[in-house]
Amino acid sequence: MPEDGQNCPGLSAPLMNETLVSGMKEYHEMYEKSINDTDGFWRTIADELYFKQKTNKGLEWNFDPCKGKVYTRFMEGAQTNIAYNCLERNIQRGYGSKPALIWEGNDGKNSCSLTYNELLDKVTTFSAVLRNNGVKKGDVVAICLPMIMELAVAMLACSRIGAIHTVIFAGYSSQALALRLLQADACLLVSCNLYFRGSKLITIKSTVDEALDICAKQNKHLMTVIVVDHLKRVHFDQNTTTPNISYNASRDVSWEDEMEKCSRLESPVEWCDSEDPLFILYTSGTTGVPKGVVHTTAGYMVYTYASTKYVFDVHNSDIFWCTADCGWITGHSFVVYGPLLNGLTSVIYEGIPTYPTSSRAWQIVEKYKVSIFYTSPTVIRTLMAKGDEFLRDNDKSSLRILATAGEPIDAKAWNWFKTIVGENRCPVLDTYWQTEAGAPMITALPGATVLKPGSACFPFFGVTVALFDNNGQEVYGVGEGDLCFKTSWPSICRDVYKDSEKYKSTYFTQYPGYFFTGDNARRDKDGYIWIKGRTDDLVNVSGHLLSTVEIAASMQTDEDVVEAAVIGVSDAIKGHSLHAYVILRDEKKLDEAKIASLKTVVRKKISPIAVPDVIKQMDNLPKTNSGKTSHYQLRLLSQADQRSANTEKLKTETFYHY
Repeated sequence: MPEDGQNCPGLSAPLMNETLVSGMKEYHEMYEKSINDTDGFWRTIADELYFKQKTNKGLEWNFDPCKGKVYTRFMEGAQTNIAYNCLERNIQRGYGSKPALIWEGNDGKNSCSLTYNELLDKVTTFSAVLRNNGVKKGDVVAICLPMIMELAVAMLACSRIGAIHTVIFAGYSSQALALRLLQADACLLVSCNLYFRGSKLITIKSTVDEALDICAKQNKHLMTVIVVDHLKRVHFDQNTTTPNISYNASRDVSWEDEMEKCSRLESPVEWCDSEDPLFILYTSGTTGVPKGVVHTTAGYMVYTYASTKYVFDVHNSDIFWCTADCGWITGHSFVVYGPLLNGLTSVIYEGIPTYPTSSRAWQIVEKYKVSIFYTSPTVIRTLMAKGDEFLRDNDKSSLRILATAGEPIDAKAWNWFKTIVGENRCPVLDTYWQTEAGAPMITALPGATVLKPGSACFPFFGVTVALFDNNGQEVYGVGEGDLCFKTSWPSICRDVYKDSEKYKSTYFTQYPGYFFTGDNARRDKDGYIWIKGRTDDLVNVSGHLLSTVEIAASMQTDEDVVEAAVIGVSDAIKGHSLHAYVILRDEKKLDEAKIASLKTVVRKKISPIAVPDVIKQMDNLPKTNSGKTSHYQLRLLSQADQRSANTEKLKTETFYHY
């Protein structure tokens, strides 16, 4: 990866004539106000939204367990409702007939849209359905749906009545679904009968039934499952047999029937206290027991609104397409809440970006005139590997902002995204944040920031970054270390559901007084922040602390490498040896010449000590359920390699979460 952006073409990009933040001078002025007058800054932002009850209180917190209970409170005493701010507030601004959501089906044969007026009607009716089924303020409603309109409707309906939604990724196994239902103590589940993901038919109703059987054995019985009839929208080819879907008459009810039954019922807004829980979102559980991250009403709303507005420089005419699944925080914040709070039109895509053609993403961009495209480096690398010819037949002139999330982006993918997709017109924003953060914490701002490929750039408003070295000392100026935040921010998660001790021990005990992200980062001479990877991605090789993410990034500069991952494997002599796993372009093989070439790349870009001991070719890299490469699964594979040379049977599936 180019050092500090040097020798990288196109470090800045033209934008619209007027951007919300005109340059670094204005960014610094706004940033200083957000730090020195935190309450005044966020109160100004909050005044752009609707609060039924206002308050003089601002942001209060304690990050030091030695000084008492760890907490954050924002605008305590205020009352608001995020669904009201997404819908009624925008209708009052004159946006009632404007498209709020556009849905594009898996295979391109189905699509529809809802205006703000129409979305409000559906949300109000489904909130009446929830109430009619016994759901009340503070109850937890589980939602396990693919990326269809009903997912957004269900989320907003829960928010409207003060119920806590927990969206569970529709691709989970029955065991994973059951675990989350049990942990959340959900009173009702919203799901559907089946859906396609690319060419793969998924009978999610069978998964739900199996999960509920598991719950029943733990004495947890959900009284109601509301089932969307997505089957009626799905197109089957001649070789696919329509599966039989079983229904439990004592438990399952039809979404469509319930909506008709409650269509004339009133369902008023439930005004929520600022710190009332809004949603629970479970982090990936592939490497341990999942954590239910709790986000609250006012803080999440204000920060997500502000970050959408300024990070993406939004304008009234923008069409916002975030490719994330709503099973993850990126989907919550940038498919549903962020765009709708800002009165934008948001695209919801059910499928994957390479089905039924590798031009699929660019067809959608052209069809809906997408102006803001937010995706992940994994998706970018996948599309890049398919070849530039798949972009040539589609008009991408509507694009003006490109952005990524989920993992650091390598310079090769960054430049391809900017040059080929953005046609050198669009800035590429590498946004850094986490499920726990709610919205971006470190980012560039369009029109203000000179970009460095691979850098997340600078802290967002109200965010103060601290780096700690191996001795636990804070690093000032140039240097690297564990990434922490000195002060709280409105959308920080407030707790781990039913496990406050885990909340404290995970984020606040390693560096008392600071929020510990679990990531390692570097600050360069210009103050830019570079995310190096999880702290558990650092390995000690012969006394040298190396970043496996950095090694993988160097290998990805090879023109034949689509994606790479590196892990450390225990070694009696060196401490760790390095094992690399690579995906090569179609038809390319990992022969001795290519292995030698990749080792040379690492040797030149990083150091001879960083050269992998083992390099293996993979069809796909195993992913966590948030779309990141699972180093845990790769370590299991490496252990299996040491026991047996036969690993041909290992197959993994890449899910496109972003």
